[in-house]
Amino acid sequence: MSAVHQSRRRSGPTVPPASTRPTSRDVAQAAGVSQAAVSLVLGDKWRGRVSEATAQRVREAARTLGYRPNLAARNLRLGRTRTVLLVVPALTTEFFAGVYTGAARIASRHGFGVVLYPSPEGIGPARDPFASAQAALDGVIASSMAAEALTAIRGDQLPLVMLDSDPDGSVGAATVNLDIADGVRQVTDHLLALGHRRFLHLAADVASWTFEVRARELAARLRKAPGTSLRTTRAPISIRGAELSARAALSGASPHPTAVICDDDQLAAGAYKAARRLGLRVPEDLSVTGLDDLALATAIDPELTTVRLDAELFGERGMQALLAVLEGRTPAADAIPVDLVVRGSTAPARSRL
Repeated sequence: MSAVHQSRRRSGPTVPPASTRPTSRDVAQAAGVSQAAVSLVLGDKWRGRVSEATAQRVREAARTLGYRPNLAARNLRLGRTRTVLLVVPALTTEFFAGVYTGAARIASRHGFGVVLYPSPEGIGPARDPFASAQAALDGVIASSMAAEALTAIRGDQLPLVMLDSDPDGSVGAATVNLDIADGVRQVTDHLLALGHRRFLHLAADVASWTFEVRARELAARLRKAPGTSLRTTRAPISIRGAELSARAALSGASPHPTAVICDDDQLAAGAYKAARRLGLRVPEDLSVTGLDDLALATAIDPELTTVRLDAELFGERGMQALLAVLEGRTPAADAIPVDLVVRGSTAPARSRL
């Protein structure tokens, strides 16, 4: 490196006059690198091309100078809007708010914006939020629970990443999944270890791959455990709907279940209400588990044993996968780990005839 560059590094970047908007050339001069290196670093394409130390120096110079890329000009050159659509079910829980937060966090680091679009199958807005989705968007991230909205906005014709979707049958260029199957195994093994053998599955009445996985894994795990029985009843994902379905199932013919495995924490809250209306105590007479670890899980009494799903990490991984697709890279394919959180809603089994 030249003496001039070394001197510049020691003395720090020269800030241009306040009336002058700093340019990439200013950043390059301040950092002692070429404008091409500045473009690589600020476009997050520097790995393998410049060193970590150089990248850090460029970022520090840009921050000190207050440099902001002219995204409008760059987007015009690239033919991009740097806007991504996140399609989710109607926002009835905070889970998908967490997904949005994670996706937006990664997007902002790369100069992208994220537009949130609740599926019209729920309580969302009109079907076509853009005059032409293909013209207005660079890509789409969509939950399988909201997949029907894709054709309405032509999202399936854009670079697409699917969340909670069958990797073998996905319409997307990539899929990102939580390890739901392992979560169900953790819940089931926990209840089996407590001596439970009669189970009720309070299943979400939603046609979605993620709920199919839950039912399939639960049945498969219990088939391997001698002396177990499994009944399934479906309910809409709402506390009231779950209460009605669980109450009918729990007051049915004997032998009665000693544990209720719920597809969702809201369903578990409904199961609590049903149990209490029938004079059953949780967990003394009936153990209940959920899946999500929403704020609701610690708001009910006793606090709910459930599987924690990291919604923000889910959103981050979805956005990272879409960025990889846009750049022609292969996204990571491993499922995101999940964890069982044991609280007060599960206890050793007691016989209920």
